Amino acid sequence: MADLNQHHYVLTGKDLQSRVLFKDKLIIIINKPAGIPVHPGPGRRPSLEDYFDALKFELPYAPWLAHRLDRDTSGCLIVAKKRSALRQLHELFRGDAIQKNYLALLAGKWARKKLVVNAPLLKNVSKGGERMVVVSKAGKEAETLFRRIKIFKQATLVEASPKTGRTHQIRVHATFLGHPIIGDDRYGVEETNREFRKRGFKRLFLHAE
Repeated sequence: MADLNQHHYVLTGKDLQSRVLFKDKLIIIINKPAGIPVHPGPGRRPSLEDYFDALKFELPYAPWLAHRLDRDTSGCLIVAKKRSALRQLHELFRGDAIQKNYLALLAGKWARKKLVVNAPLLKNVSKGGERMVVVSKAGKEAETLFRRIKIFKQATLVEASPKTGRTHQIRVHATFLGHPIIGDDRYGVEETNREFRKRGFKRLFLHAE
């Protein structure tokens, strides 16, 4: 198993090919590792797109991303092998045809079995020089369904299904519930994250299922 430490993950073309979950004539679905951005960022840190040549297979060109996941989120990522498929996927994502489901490990014991969070989110609020997303009446509509899967001694595994697609939506809504995602160094509780890191939990526990 590859190291999933979000701060030290190193990807190779061979690794990316081994992460292919599904492929046909139109699309490829890969299991993106945590800790690597999908697009190149400041300082030209390695990104997933840098390794897309490894996904060409029989194509004369690299495929295109149909959507994105945050750097620290792992899981299913769809790439298109044809421009026509890319256009169709964009239309499906804009509508209600694709339902995204995520697994998240929340801090503490969440007593509810299921809850829909309707809390508008405002992006790019500066907090200590860091750009944040916050719950605010001035923000855009955001809705997430949380469904409890299993309770542990100090954490709760949930399925999170966002109806809208706001930046950091699941992470902010989880914190709004009072149970931030373990390993979330932006919206979580540092003391809790520190305790879990001591036990080897060294990443954001959010996975696109």
